[in-house]
Amino acid sequence: MGDACYTSRNVFSFQDFKCSPDPLFTVKLECVEPRPAPIVVDNGSFQCRAGWASGTSGLDQPRLVFRSAAARSRGAARSDAHIGNDIPNLEPLRWTFKSAFDRNVVVNFDIQELIFDYIFMHLGINTQGHVDHPMVVTEPPCNPLHCRQMMSELLFECYGVPHVAYGVDSLFSFYYNSVNHGVDPSYTGLVMSSGYHCSHVLPVINGRLDAVNCKRVNVGGGQAAAYLQRLVQLKYPAHQAAITLSRMEELLHQNSYIALDYQHEMEKWRSPEFYREEVHRVQLPFSGRVAGVCVSAEERNERKAQQLCRLQEINNRRREQKLQEDQKRLETLLSVQELLEEGSLEMFHRSLVELNMDSTEELQSYIHKLSLSVEQQRLVNTEVAEVEPPVDEGNEKKKPDLNEVNNEHGKTTNVTQPLFNLSEYHQLFIGTERVRVPEILFQPSVIGEEQMGLMEALQFVLEQYSPEQQEALVKNVFLTGGNLQYCGLRERVERDLLAIRPFQSNFQVSLASRPTLDAWFGAHEWALRTPAGAQGWISRQDYEEKGGEYLSEHCASNTYISMKLKPTAAAKHTLIGKYSMDTNLPDTASNDNDITFP
Repeated sequence: MGDACYTSRNVFSFQDFKCSPDPLFTVKLECVEPRPAPIVVDNGSFQCRAGWASGTSGLDQPRLVFRSAAARSRGAARSDAHIGNDIPNLEPLRWTFKSAFDRNVVVNFDIQELIFDYIFMHLGINTQGHVDHPMVVTEPPCNPLHCRQMMSELLFECYGVPHVAYGVDSLFSFYYNSVNHGVDPSYTGLVMSSGYHCSHVLPVINGRLDAVNCKRVNVGGGQAAAYLQRLVQLKYPAHQAAITLSRMEELLHQNSYIALDYQHEMEKWRSPEFYREEVHRVQLPFSGRVAGVCVSAEERNERKAQQLCRLQEINNRRREQKLQEDQKRLETLLSVQELLEEGSLEMFHRSLVELNMDSTEELQSYIHKLSLSVEQQRLVNTEVAEVEPPVDEGNEKKKPDLNEVNNEHGKTTNVTQPLFNLSEYHQLFIGTERVRVPEILFQPSVIGEEQMGLMEALQFVLEQYSPEQQEALVKNVFLTGGNLQYCGLRERVERDLLAIRPFQSNFQVSLASRPTLDAWFGAHEWALRTPAGAQGWISRQDYEEKGGEYLSEHCASNTYISMKLKPTAAAKHTLIGKYSMDTNLPDTASNDNDITFP
């Protein structure tokens, strides 16, 4: 299609953001006095945000925002690892990326330790062997006890922090937006969040997470970006190298939208007029000239003439080399023949053996043939030199006119070829992909995921409650997360919720003011309102007495479920024997079922 079919407003270009290294900050006096200010870390699977909770105006924003990944090749030392914004360009080093996360759960604590080192170093904490500031760290909903135990062990044992508080990122975002709107802390609502790897539906009852009825959907921004990359690469196989995952992430968030009615929207894209109005052309970077494209006949003939001259020079050089080799061989044979004429028979026969010849007749025949060959090559070189005189400094060699050659054979050449628009060749036409990719949040089956969509998960969660509780939950449906920033998302959720709820039901859907940053701001606000040592903080004494998996609950935390270990059969028999010796139990009490273990 021509340029006239599209308006200029539909042409976009990739920003190709380059990360710049984070500066090394110094700890301000407000972060130390009168007491150490907490460090707030929103430990996301895609981005990590870190900063202070000091209450001063200059420190109310995250100081560090960087990619939660480390670029380290196999076998490299820890000092050779590049963290976050120390990686200027992601794509060349993507194959060396190592993440601390498996989906949304921290499992690789070596990489997590590198991330904490990066945070402490750039925040300006230079105390040796310990960190004197409390820490607020986000964790995923229903975080496994083992993962929290390893995180607490890392923070208390490796860094020596005095207090730690854990909270769910989406609940911190819910808390922040509720506090800003003056909602009672004992609120009830339904939180829908979507990150890079997973999406969640979290019911909050009277200000506390109901962990039993939480639901997770294993679809997020990472799957959407990979799906978009696959679609565009199949559509433009000639530009596969330029269609990188980083560019697809940028394209996804800047050009995609959620359809109010998916099937109806796809039908609209069948219309040529709608396509011309709504298609987005994305310009790929390009430079230079494509070979054989937009080349005039004169330039084409010039290239052919240059190639012909190079071939002639190569042939002349090869003939000269062959002539020199034959002359040297002929001189060697003549020197052997001179030995025979001088009467040195012994040296003559030795030379024949070295030349792999049997008789004098064979030597003379070879000399005769080689002499004829040398004479013939000399004649050829002389003729070529006369036809093509050498190029002097002031006299250029005349190149053959290929136009005349073509005309002699009856061929005609055009003056110029039709022009080829290079910018159009390097453009991506993003049409139905704008709708199809975000739709995987509501229909994961599009990418082969056999699980319910986000609204089906919400309906399933609502069915676990009584009608009165359902009414209270749907009056405060809250959307947050970096993967829920598509245009039309709120309207789609309201439409689907209207279809789910009974007739004349009331509900309200709200979107986070800053879906990607509100988790950090919520943790920041909670740390300012809750001093270290209060409910929600875990001290080192709690860690040593109650174990690393211990969690002090608060309004934005997970629900703490203590780890109950079931003793093995060998441990049971050992304890039975010990109790029998200590208390003189009768023989009938030796049965395992007669003794109750805590």
